[in-house]
Amino acid sequence: MLRLSLEALQIVDAIDRGGSFAAAARELFRVPSTISYTVGKLEEELGVQVFERIGPRVELTAAGRELLKEGRYLLKAAGDLEQRVRRVASGWETELAVGMDSMFSAQVLADDVRAFYEVTQQTRLRLVQEALGGSWEALLDRRVDLVVGAPGDGPAGGGYVSQAIGQLKWVFAVAPGHPLAQVAGPLGRNDLQRHRAIVVADSSRLLAPRTVGLVLGQDALAVPTMQAKFDYQLAGMGFGFLPERCARQAIAAGLLVEKEVEEPKPEETFYLAWRSGESGAALRWWQERMAQPGLFDRLCLHLPSVARDQGMSK
Repeated sequence: MLRLSLEALQIVDAIDRGGSFAAAARELFRVPSTISYTVGKLEEELGVQVFERIGPRVELTAAGRELLKEGRYLLKAAGDLEQRVRRVASGWETELAVGMDSMFSAQVLADDVRAFYEVTQQTRLRLVQEALGGSWEALLDRRVDLVVGAPGDGPAGGGYVSQAIGQLKWVFAVAPGHPLAQVAGPLGRNDLQRHRAIVVADSSRLLAPRTVGLVLGQDALAVPTMQAKFDYQLAGMGFGFLPERCARQAIAAGLLVEKEVEEPKPEETFYLAWRSGESGAALRWWQERMAQPGLFDRLCLHLPSVARDQGMSK
């Protein structure tokens, strides 16, 4: 008789993430006694202790960690199977995840989301934001099904289809009070190495993180979004490249100073991408919707702006 059920694995997974039976009960909408009974029954039938009780919290034993490590593969496989079955039956995916680079605001897609819900209520929609290589990794790791505005070329090895949607020019800028603002002539590596860079942290978990324009040993403040990078540069806390579209207004207002550098950052291309060989009504809808003219201009309308950030710069 099969002693291990998907329900039991789901409960063990929820307990591990939440740290207690009570947290798992809240997440799974079960009463705590059901959670406790299921774990006790599982341990009895397997003949091993899965959790070690430490006051109100619990931790996996060595056997429990091995069980959950392999069990999560089973849970993912079961979820994928369920989605494929539903897709075959209805043509619409159970869930679709749309990824965006954190440079752009998820608000850009508000009208698209509204139009999607007018077409179908069968597919749960999830918007995910990643940074730099994290957008590509999320696609290849199946955390998203479609990525909008993925920066730079995708990883080697293929497995995806990509379409260029636009390019951004970059401007090197610092606040007027920053020491680099007073340096004459193009800034070289020796000039930059003495000061702190503000960089957007690559959200990649497995791919090598992207770092652009940093000297070895360079002091750098890593922030999660381009909005935060823009804020901190306005506040004079570091230097870096900013999209020309958002930097020009700040430069014209005297909030930033454009500086020439010996190693400028080239234009960067952004892509719409999805995995090869996958289909489904929801994915096709988003592919067609995102292929409409003007997508990149819409994305750029929500780049960081002086109007939102002027307060921090004072």
